[in-house]
Amino acid sequence: MKQTRLGLAVFAIVAAASAGYLLARAHYVPLPGAEQRIARQLILYYTLSRTDDPIIVLGDSIVEASTLPRSACGHAIVNAGLNGASTTSDLGGWLTPALASKRAFAIIVSLGVNDALTAAPASKQVFAERYASLLRELSKLTTRLFVVEIPAVETRERLTADMEKAVMATLRDYRSTLPEVAKETKATLLALPPMAPPFTIDGVHLSDEGYRAWDAAVMQGTAQACGQ
Repeated sequence: MKQTRLGLAVFAIVAAASAGYLLARAHYVPLPGAEQRIARQLILYYTLSRTDDPIIVLGDSIVEASTLPRSACGHAIVNAGLNGASTTSDLGGWLTPALASKRAFAIIVSLGVNDALTAAPASKQVFAERYASLLRELSKLTTRLFVVEIPAVETRERLTADMEKAVMATLRDYRSTLPEVAKETKATLLALPPMAPPFTIDGVHLSDEGYRAWDAAVMQGTAQACGQ
């Protein structure tokens, strides 16, 4: 109850600060660390409000922790990563009002790991339906839509070998759906180059080695969007 009251108080401050963000908040789906995510969404709202024709990289903490270039072919690159995000997080419902009446030059989506890390992961059919639904919503905001292949996890830190085996089985199922999901939604699938272990710092979040591969995939998307 105390946490709920705190969340409502933070929301009241955010709503007072920006009427536009109030609309975005209406689509907000609470996640662990809800207050931090509200603050992160507010910063992104302000960033998008002053940015025209951005290249938006949308996704989870892997996106949020990345160090992307500031721009490509004259378009600002906006890091729209949100810690804990998955295909169930209604990212399109948040991004649409955050952009207001503007459009994105391109949107690059990187999601899927958090879907596989839940106690009871959805089937690959349900995952594909959720991802496709998100991409259809995002396709209303841009004509250049990209999907990054889901990164792997590895045995490291608290991620045991048994956990890696279970999560990777789910991730392989999810990955197998992406070519058809991309085709169905007219998105371009961006393959990840091979990652030499150790490619994470804790089994999930990418290390320098992991980001070399992930960055290469994202920048391939920006190059294609820019016609390079």
